Parts: sequence; C-alpha cells; structure tokens
Amino acid sequence: MKKMLVVVALAIVSFANAQKKGSILVMGSIEYNSQNVSNSGSEDTYNNFAFSPKVGYQFHENWTAGIEAGFGTSKQETNNNNEYKTDTFSLGGFLRYAKPLNQTFSAYADLGVGYQSRKVTQDVGPIDAINKGDGFYIGITPAILVNVGKGFGLNFNVGGLGYNTLNYDGNDGNGDNVKNFNFSFGKQFSVGISKNF
Repeated sequence: MKKMLVVVALAIVSFANAQKKGSILVMGSIEYNSQNVSNSGSEDTYNNFAFSPKVGYQFHENWTAGIEAGFGTSKQETNNNNEYKTDTFSLGGFLRYAKPLNQTFSAYADLGVGYQSRKVTQDVGPIDAINKGDGFYIGITPAILVNVGKGFGLNFNVGGLGYNTLNYDGNDGNGDNVKNFNFSFGKQFSVGISKNF
C-alpha cells in the first residue's frame, strides 16, 4: 500500500510529459516467481523468470514504432528428481498510439506482431524428451502511462487481445500445431517502466 501511495504522490506532483516527438522510448518489464508445494510427503518447486524489453522511436506526437522481445524460462522440479523446463523467446515489432489525458496520464495501445519459439524439456527418470516449436504472435495491449518526471513513466495494463501459433517438431518426428486466441481484459495485471530520451 505504501508503494502505491508513493506512485500516486509522484504522479500528482509530476507535470512532465514523458513522450515527445522525435524521442527514443525504452521500456520493459521483469517477472519472477517461485513456489514450493508440499503434498503427501512430496515437494515440488516451481521457478519462473521473464524479461520483456521494448525500444521505439516516436515519429509523431501520438505514434511510436519499434522492436520488442521476450525471454522467459520456467522450471518445475520434484523430489523424485523429475524436471520439466520451458524456455521461450520472441522477437517482433510494435506500433503504439498514445493519447495524453492530461499532463500526468496518457492512454495508449500497442499492436505487436512477431516470431516466437518455445522449447520444452522433460527429464522423467531415465527418459528425456525435448519438444521445440516456433510460430508467430499478434496482439493488442491497451495501457495507462503515468508520467513521473524526467522522461520516466510507469505503464499499467490489465490484459489484452492476442492470437498466436506454435508448430512443434517433437523429438519423435511427430509435431503438434497449437493455435491460441486470448482475450484477457481484467484477468491480468502488469506494471512496466519506460524512459524517453
């Protein structure tokens, strides 16, 4: 609660516009979580890390274009030495339309499209399995930017709309094709930091 009050206080006292035509936008978000689950004498450990940077050029008062990437890894380990690991990577471009609401707040939406890949590794006893997939993604993410001064901003979003595909090879030669449509308004919440130069 104290952190939220600090953010609100910074937003109230700030009158700097974080986005200006001709500026370079650098932003990103980092996610990490860890969980231990004990059940009937067994214990599972889950670890997840993700990093999503963006760099763009604001070529118009309301428009920014740039590149975006995503790196992630998650691992599940059990007390009987089984391990499940997933590595993800994405690289693409984005186009942002931003509309200032006042000197502190702006609303924006990012349209992102690009390439993605996923590698799933399973070590279950003597059996090792690797399944690799790649495909594309497209998504729209609306958000609110809070200008906190000197070109810095806090970015808040609550989900979006997306479609992605993954075509898996599989180490047995049999591939799976996954197509996913995602509508997540109000189901997700994320905070990112941005800086305009």
